[in-house]
Amino acid sequence: MSLELLLPLCTFAAVSSITPGPNNTMILASGLNYGFVRSLPHLFGITCGFTFMIFATGMGLHVVFEQVPMLQTILKYGGALYLLWLAWKLAHAAPMNGEQAALSKPMTFFGAAAFQWINPKAWVMALSALTTYLPQGFTVIDAAMLAGIFGLIGVFCVGAWAMFGVAMRRVLQDARSVRIFNLVMALLLVATLYPMLA
Repeated sequence: MSLELLLPLCTFAAVSSITPGPNNTMILASGLNYGFVRSLPHLFGITCGFTFMIFATGMGLHVVFEQVPMLQTILKYGGALYLLWLAWKLAHAAPMNGEQAALSKPMTFFGAAAFQWINPKAWVMALSALTTYLPQGFTVIDAAMLAGIFGLIGVFCVGAWAMFGVAMRRVLQDARSVRIFNLVMALLLVATLYPMLA
């Protein structure tokens, strides 16, 4: 990968990782409901899962989608249905007291990593990055560098959303405010589907 592509790639990685999407909406809600430390497996699941997805797609998985276009359609609509289910769960989540919060569980590392494979925004980001920033005849090292850059930048961008959720805990002190916040997050999660499915 050439050095002149490095700055545009880092910019693209930062902008696409920090903008609202399913991952950022869910990690924001996790930060509010569970705090930063308990949201770390979710955070690292997102970044590691997406990093692996970019690398695997770069190493040839995209050829499978070219040969079997129906798989892309299945992932697209399967991911949309899963996001709608997550939004419904979030909208109906009751505010938790200290004991309930301690007993309930945020999304796990493996759950968040697996979610990347049905996340429409993740696919758009991965395929855009691969087709735009990998040179013709790229090597394994090129694909690994591309994936690594997204992973490194993604930790900070997605982590910022988790921290924002934590900061919201200080503002949303009563149960009614938390219910409204969860409902707004659920609506935003549904809204992230529009540009990806349109």
